Amino acid sequence: MTKKALITGIRGQDGAYLAKHLLEKGYHVIGCDRRRVDLNNWRLEHLGIENEVEYVYMDLLDEGSIHRTIQRNQPDELYNLAAQSFVGISFDQPLLTTQVDAIGVLRILESLRIQKPDCRFYQASTSEMFGEVLETPQSETTRLNPRSPYGVAKVYGHFITKNYRESFDMYACSGILFNHESPLRGIEFVTKKITNTVAKIKHGLADNLTLGNIDAKRDWGYAHDYTYGMYLMLQQEKADDYVLATGNTHSVREFVENAFQYINEEIVWEGSGIEEKGISKSSGKTLVDISEKFYRPAEVELLLGDASKAAQNLGWKAETNLEQLTKIMMDYDLSLIEKSLQ
Repeated sequence: MTKKALITGIRGQDGAYLAKHLLEKGYHVIGCDRRRVDLNNWRLEHLGIENEVEYVYMDLLDEGSIHRTIQRNQPDELYNLAAQSFVGISFDQPLLTTQVDAIGVLRILESLRIQKPDCRFYQASTSEMFGEVLETPQSETTRLNPRSPYGVAKVYGHFITKNYRESFDMYACSGILFNHESPLRGIEFVTKKITNTVAKIKHGLADNLTLGNIDAKRDWGYAHDYTYGMYLMLQQEKADDYVLATGNTHSVREFVENAFQYINEEIVWEGSGIEEKGISKSSGKTLVDISEKFYRPAEVELLLGDASKAAQNLGWKAETNLEQLTKIMMDYDLSLIEKSLQ
């Protein structure tokens, strides 16, 4: 019998890659979205799967829509990838972030408990839960110490998933994914902002790149690899929580240097703090500026994941390093601009 999977956040980066993995495994994939009209399917179109997914309405703020969707579709697996997922916005919209990223998880779990308790549930947790880290690297047993409303809300979603697993014997697990990027990343995320702007600079469509804290360090991987890890988590005999990470950390500064190097621009840094600038070694032109407005009220300085449990239990490992990831993203953004100029 064909397995049926519900994916919330189907039109996001992770939703699109996960849908492709599941379709390749023979699943019937149902994408849940709160928007009835003006559908934004460009990620699914890019992967060539737009017409292979069934779409249904479901809003994590609307308990009734969650109940109806689960009752009507009776899924074998449910992947909750929907979220207010931008850390910076969570400081401006803490209530919305909490309603979606925390209480929205509870609404789904409670509906599953009542209507489809044998459905396997995946919760998208995040390395932002570690916040101001208390140990390095961070693993499944590291104490959580979030530094943003987003991180705090995700901690609730993480622990309520664990609670339902232990209290109601439900197959419910969380993937604690460290930063994972791709050409399908939203422009509001720093990696996509970097590759998109560098590609524009290459073609004379932008003068420079403006960023905030370029010394923040992240463990960056490729979303395609990480979404396959989500699938693996729901195929195990016993539900559990897993960190997915590369085990390597790099600064935003390094990501910037890699992106410019891809267009044959070597960056030389001058000044410090918000006065620091990235200068083209060949032309002397300022290509990178720093602005206070892109700093977070509370910054997470270092994230580095330990995915040894996932390697041992799931047979999963990150396949793509930062240099390869930068190339994938730069190739995509450069090709888009080149097509637009034709």
